[in-house]
Amino acid sequence: MKYYIIAGEASGDLHGSNLMKALYKKAPTAEVRFWGGDLMQKVGGRLVKHYKDLAFMGFIEVVANLRTILKNIAFCKKDILQFRPDVLIFIDYPGFNMQIAKWAKKQGFDTHYYISPQIWAWKENRIKDIKRNINQMYVILPFEKDFYENKHQYPVHYVGHPLIDAIENFRTKETEDFRIKHQLDERPIVALLPGSRKQEIKKLLETMLTIPQHFPEYQFVIAGAPSLPKTFYEPFLTNDSVHFVSNDTYNLLNNSYAAIVTSGTATLETALFRIPQIVVYKGNEISYQIAKRIITLKYISLVNLIMDKEVVKELIQSECNPTTLKKEFEKVINNPKRKEILENYDKLWKKLEGRGASERVINIIHSLKNN
Repeated sequence: MKYYIIAGEASGDLHGSNLMKALYKKAPTAEVRFWGGDLMQKVGGRLVKHYKDLAFMGFIEVVANLRTILKNIAFCKKDILQFRPDVLIFIDYPGFNMQIAKWAKKQGFDTHYYISPQIWAWKENRIKDIKRNINQMYVILPFEKDFYENKHQYPVHYVGHPLIDAIENFRTKETEDFRIKHQLDERPIVALLPGSRKQEIKKLLETMLTIPQHFPEYQFVIAGAPSLPKTFYEPFLTNDSVHFVSNDTYNLLNNSYAAIVTSGTATLETALFRIPQIVVYKGNEISYQIAKRIITLKYISLVNLIMDKEVVKELIQSECNPTTLKKEFEKVINNPKRKEILENYDKLWKKLEGRGASERVINIIHSLKNN
């Protein structure tokens, strides 16, 4: 069979790569074209467009790049028509993917959505579009199944969270000594995860890097986004206690004592590695004020959303400042707050129901296509 997969961000590239591994294990002769990144490209198939050319953050940034986005949509439609896939799989990235899904369903393509758009956070009226344009939805958060099926009478497949697979797969690999590889000393490591987009990195690293001067007993390591060169980060590397790694985030987390993390998928990854963290977010002020009036969630981090309580501290917009960050950082490196966070991480693992998300998705697709 022929598969067309669309992932538009770094996290989608990770989950798409594991999905493709499961797909090739099930159907070694499958033909795959995809939008994604380096991880998906390593698995096989044909890369159509890299996610680094697609990522625009916030309302203002999307408007500023509207012409590029519209060109990408038109190109995607043309490419799908030429390839004529048996299955079209969307991975998260709803702004783009929902546009393609609406068109694809009218063209008669079989539409599958892996990792639901977060319509439970905002734009809940998108449920009408999902019901109309998506043949099968695969959800990865425990509360999403109840949201779709009980609140909106739309059947979905709960497949578990793919990050568990990604992290467990990483832990089974033999890796060289992280400190030797990156020329680090024996001080405890603090991971700094400022995100994957230029706009957010510039805003957040400036605040994150006010911390090292107060804690010389630690060394701080910036996790570089795979789509950006080291030269982008060099202006931030002016302190001897601040280091940089690229394409090695899981190894960094696996060797860290604490972390400061930009809101997003990385908050859940950090929790699954059992690293106490502070979650930060600071965006364009206009975009933030718009989002604040639309999004009604109590929390922004996946850790807190899944647990439905504040497990990790969230510093958003004006609260994301050097003084507050220093105060909260002191808590996560010391008991009893540190112990409390780790105990809640153990409960989080149990809620996410184990390994096998990618295999479940592929098995469901094959079962449906063969019936």
